[in-house]
Amino acid sequence: MPRPTLKAVLGVLEEIAPSHAAESWDNPGLQIGYLSQEVGKIFISLDPTLKSLRKAVKRNAQLLLTHHPLIFTPISRLNRDCYPGDVIFEAIEQGVSIVAAHTNLDSARGGINDGLADLFGLQGVGGLEERSDLDEGGLGRIGDLPGPVKLHEMTERIKAVLGAERIGIVGRKDRRIKRVAVVGGAGGGMVALASKKGAQLLITGEVRHHEALEAEALGMALIEAGHFQTEKPALKPFANHLRNRFSEQNMDVIVEVNDREESPMRYE
Repeated sequence: MPRPTLKAVLGVLEEIAPSHAAESWDNPGLQIGYLSQEVGKIFISLDPTLKSLRKAVKRNAQLLLTHHPLIFTPISRLNRDCYPGDVIFEAIEQGVSIVAAHTNLDSARGGINDGLADLFGLQGVGGLEERSDLDEGGLGRIGDLPGPVKLHEMTERIKAVLGAERIGIVGRKDRRIKRVAVVGGAGGGMVALASKKGAQLLITGEVRHHEALEAEALGMALIEAGHFQTEKPALKPFANHLRNRFSEQNMDVIVEVNDREESPMRYE
């Protein structure tokens, strides 16, 4: 079975996480590479770091697929001695393409937020954000726990599931939680929307001070579990989704996830 081209792989990604689902400020899609390149292995990482690239090379991958884009804004100069120039130069030299699926994957079915909702066993899951151009909603998910739990019990579950060393909490420890909203990454700006949709708790990665105050004023519990921690665990379910799509289309592509990737933040 011949290997698919990068163009064909991008076509599958477009089916899963269409580019029009991305936020207007985002820059997903092809970052480095050429469409006629044959792809036999994809290495998935959260971030397009030099470490991730070198692991992709070591694993003989032709494509490094990341959640966060390598290039967000136009680059005015390339310096090999610093990011992102170091990654760009080495990727070209090693013949590894780099593709990002960012906010389009956040919104997509089977993407980051669906993976996060599944990790917590949410039931009756629906989109948190509503967008007229997306049939299945946008950023975030909302659903119900199988049964009510106290907030302090939920915090322990979150630490265990996400591997979070430290989390920020708004709300009483003994508050009972049933309806939960999840937003991977920086989702503190969705506090008001989550409250409006009946969420008793919003789990996200990053929260600003005024967003925490907003949650407190609305009487909603809020947990800040870390940007990395709320996105990284959802990459494995996404990888399985991707494998199934390739199999359905008779495309011979191996998909691996960077299991050793670590957050750049350390807490003491």
